[in-house]
Amino acid sequence: MPNLRVTLLREQLAQSGGQAILVTNAVNRRYLSGFTGSSGVVLITADHAVLLTDFRYREQAPLQAQGFRVVEHGAEMNAAVAELLMEWKIDTLLFEDQDVTFAAYTVLGKKLPSVKLLPSQGIVEKLRMVKDDSELAIMQAAADLADKAFDHILGYIRPGVTEASIALELEVFMRSHGAASSSFETIVASGERSALPHGVASSRIIERDEFVKLDYGAYYQGYCSDITRTVVVGKPSDKHREIYEIVREAQQYALDHLVPGMTGKEGDALTRDIITRYGYGEYFGHGTGHGLGMEIHEAPRLSLTGNVVMTPGMTVTVEPGIYLPGFGGVRIEDDIVFTDTGIRILTHSPKQLIVLD
Repeated sequence: MPNLRVTLLREQLAQSGGQAILVTNAVNRRYLSGFTGSSGVVLITADHAVLLTDFRYREQAPLQAQGFRVVEHGAEMNAAVAELLMEWKIDTLLFEDQDVTFAAYTVLGKKLPSVKLLPSQGIVEKLRMVKDDSELAIMQAAADLADKAFDHILGYIRPGVTEASIALELEVFMRSHGAASSSFETIVASGERSALPHGVASSRIIERDEFVKLDYGAYYQGYCSDITRTVVVGKPSDKHREIYEIVREAQQYALDHLVPGMTGKEGDALTRDIITRYGYGEYFGHGTGHGLGMEIHEAPRLSLTGNVVMTPGMTVTVEPGIYLPGFGGVRIEDDIVFTDTGIRILTHSPKQLIVLD
């Protein structure tokens, strides 16, 4: 069966002015070939699809990289690349300028003195923005696992427990239910620390009458989920309820109005305008959302500078927040996929204010 991702890449390659592309980014390598090893590169031309890797993956690579010719390189991978390009009479090569260091670029140039090196300008990442049905099925499973973890952790959060122990419990639950790992370093931020947008779990002990913000995800079969929920332990104050309901309203409004054809900037305005109207605009300093998939942060983005037009198959988070220094903060986040007519929400944990006593 033809590899559709390679076919689409070849179409982009034909339009780029390059005869071949060298894929060095590990995530892009896995996306194109299915190879999960820690070392290797992919080399694609109009007629060839090659995975170059080393002795350690002699057996694994052919099993995973279906439709690819597997080449075991020697001590110098670039020498093997140069040999293939010479054999194929290639004189123009795209390289992943977002991945290759200047030192690596210099070495590559010395190995390929007769080959013109051109930046790829993220053409593989652009393909990755639109997920196919197989990817969306995995992402739904990763989102389901995150939802199950939230239901589980509600029975664990109480006064006297540390943020770090809550994070550990989340991660153990997800891994024991099929996740390879967490999608990123788990955020558990309580009390005044909940005003830190990325306040990773600390040794702080949960107290009564305060927010606990949980931001985590399951890394499952090569794809990420990402969810945030904020709860109150003890009795919420009027201020707790106020900012929670503003964030919930803003997030729900975006979920109700996001449609394909919008730019990321237009999507961002759906939440930002509401939070600003209530007087908390200066306390919402990040974008409304980011793309996710094989990486936790990828294109496209719902942000003040987001110029990508949303199309069916793009997956993003929707995560407005309000963060008040010295008091606490709220974020509510779901994962969504754009459809032909609107969106489908992947995460389904409850969003009414949960009070844990």
